[in-house]
Amino acid sequence: MNEVLQKLANLQYIDSRIDELKQLRGDLPEEVLDLETDIARKQAKLNNLEEEDQNLTVEYDNLKLDLQSSEEKIQKYEDQQLSVRNNREYDALTKEIEAQKQVIENAESRLKEIEKRKEEIGPEIDKAKEELDAAQKLYDEKSESLDDVVKSTEEEEKQLLKKREEVEKEIDDRYMRSYNRLRDGLNNGMAVVAMDRGAALGMALPPQTQVEVRRKNKIIIDENSGRIVVDQSFFDNAKEELSI
Repeated sequence: MNEVLQKLANLQYIDSRIDELKQLRGDLPEEVLDLETDIARKQAKLNNLEEEDQNLTVEYDNLKLDLQSSEEKIQKYEDQQLSVRNNREYDALTKEIEAQKQVIENAESRLKEIEKRKEEIGPEIDKAKEELDAAQKLYDEKSESLDDVVKSTEEEEKQLLKKREEVEKEIDDRYMRSYNRLRDGLNNGMAVVAMDRGAALGMALPPQTQVEVRRKNKIIIDENSGRIVVDQSFFDNAKEELSI
């Protein structure tokens, strides 16, 4: 049983160190992902504004051509009215002239709308570019920081994960299941804790429990937290054996 307790302490020591390495990254991975999403959203907004601006330019140019065409048609119809032979032909040309005048009126109204929107969209595009540049700059900074942290810890983490696999293979499945169940249900991931001055994680242990922990001959479960409590010597050995 002494060996089992040592293996469990070794496993906890490794997992705790891996947790510490992950904590060094803090919220950086999530922040980088959030910034990627934010950049995509800002880029889409900029693309939409630029596309709208281009479409407005095309529409504006087409309306100008329509205006010119309508004015030419009106001139033609008015010239034709001078040589009509009856009222029916004259009235038909008048209707055509009125229709083209309506086209001109609609086009001029739309041109004013476009001109107003073009005045508004320019500053909106500039602002969207500034926001995108700022988000990209922040992303680059956060991403670089994350890369630095990962690079500084990846080798140690790789070695720890390798050692963890080795230790895990040496532990009976039933103990591993209990360990994993405990670890998954705890905020700090401490499934195995050392007894320090008669206490575990600051919680005093009953005298009889303290005696049993020091005997090192069976697994002791803290009745308050449900954690496995072992003698401090097991973690001392783990630190000496597994420190990288």
